[in-house]
Amino acid sequence: MSMNHVFVYITTSSRKEAEAISEAIIRERLVACTNIIDNMSALFWWDDAVQKEKEVILIAKTTADAFPRLSSRVNELHSYECPCIIGMPISMGNPDYLTWIDEEVRPESDR
Repeated sequence: MSMNHVFVYITTSSRKEAEAISEAIIRERLVACTNIIDNMSALFWWDDAVQKEKEVILIAKTTADAFPRLSSRVNELHSYECPCIIGMPISMGNPDYLTWIDEEVRPESDR
């Protein structure tokens, strides 16, 4: 087990977009799984003003090695000009779950 795991936080414009991105990145073996959380309120600075939007959170579990490809792919699929794609290292976790992530995320040479 690599212990090289990443928890990835992504925001999307809708559940439909979150599901489409999730399906693509799972099928492409860039992540082991995703979670979708509906109806998040977002307030942020954009275009010289405070913006208020409803967003959907997409959480993905992957490896650090796969993160650059994952980030690039989400950027390609995403509707936002500057999507939030943040990877946070997983420092601890259920060893069996972390092994499962390793088994499901495929290095580029294995795809």
